[in-house]
Formats: sequence, C-alpha cells, structure tokens
Amino acid sequence: MSFQAYLDTVEKKTGLTPRQLVEIASKKGLADESVKPGEILEWLKNDYGLGRGHGMAMVHVITKGPAIDAKHVGTAGVHRDESDMLWLDGITTKPS
Repeated sequence: MSFQAYLDTVEKKTGLTPRQLVEIASKKGLADESVKPGEILEWLKNDYGLGRGHGMAMVHVITKGPAIDAKHVGTAGVHRDESDMLWLDGITTKPS
C-alpha cells in the first residue's frame, strides 16, 4: 500500500482530510518536535480509532509535512508512490 493510500484510508475512516487532522494536531500541541510519536498515536487511536499503520502515516505528516523520500517514487515496491509530495486535501480534490 502506498503512503498516499494510507492517507486516503485515514480520510475514509475518520471523515477528515489529512490536512484537517494536521490542523487539529497542531492546535492540540501535538505537532511540536518534542512530542513523541506514541502521544500522537494514542490521540489518533482514542479519538478516531486509527490503528498503528494508519496512525504512523499521520505521525509522519504531522511531524514532517507532506514530503516523502523520493526513493519510493516510481518504484515497483510495496510502498511506492507517484510523487514525493503527499496530497493532504482530500480524496475528492486530488489531481489525477
């Protein structure tokens, strides 16, 4: 499953776009570098029912932004993506 597919599933499960979740995390003080991933995972699990895999995808976006390592772009690997920038603004607005 691609990184983007994880984020798309997060949106389907929560009803919120990844960007909305990033904004909520920021307001809660969870986007600070000093916050440990476990704290973010706990919040995502308790408030939105997300498991570890989907939660870790959101941890990356919350703490590091939408850029991902280019080594996953255009590869044949399981976690391949089409771009090194993740789309955070929702499935329905994603460019094709």
